[in-house]
Amino acid sequence: MKYSDEQRIAKIVETTEKLSKYISDKSLTREMVLEDETIRWTITTPLYNIGEHAYNLSDEFKQSNPEIPWTKISGLRHRLVHDYENTSWNIICDIIFDVLPKFQQQLKNLKKSNL
Repeated sequence: MKYSDEQRIAKIVETTEKLSKYISDKSLTREMVLEDETIRWTITTPLYNIGEHAYNLSDEFKQSNPEIPWTKISGLRHRLVHDYENTSWNIICDIIFDVLPKFQQQLKNLKKSNL
């Protein structure tokens, strides 16, 4: 199925909300992520999905919203899928604990202004 940009953004929003809820509900910490492979596997699936949808947004959409680092988001997906064994879990922790909340706010702003 081919999704529109609006549908892809909705999927990204939904997935980021689910990931944030999981982190909150489980009271995850950086240490837990670094030590528990099951947690790492659980958090990577949403990151794959977010990256896949970001990658498939139209170039026009990405260019009209340059404040969001679409290339880095899709690049993370590619890195996790194709080089999982060399994943820096410290970077993943930075992403889920520091970057994800800001990204969620950017998505909310995006939906208010463009969609």
